Amino acid sequence: MSKQAGYTFTILSDPNTEAIRRYDLVHAGAGINGHDVARPAEFLVDSTGTVRWINLTENYWVRARPEQILAAAKLLK
Repeated sequence: MSKQAGYTFTILSDPNTEAIRRYDLVHAGAGINGHDVARPAEFLVDSTGTVRWINLTENYWVRARPEQILAAAKLLK
């Protein structure tokens, strides 16, 4: 499906919530019929795989603004 859409990056499908549990991103009971879902989160990861910046929220309407992410990335140089 991602290839059909023309995406060139990896997309993670996590139907068993294994990844969100491993990274402590579970929003317990917040999904349809009380299922666990992922908390909204953005990460900046450097070329070595080290997480250098994290933005977490409990509200799925709240996301980091592009200028916030760019400012964080500039600080990493």
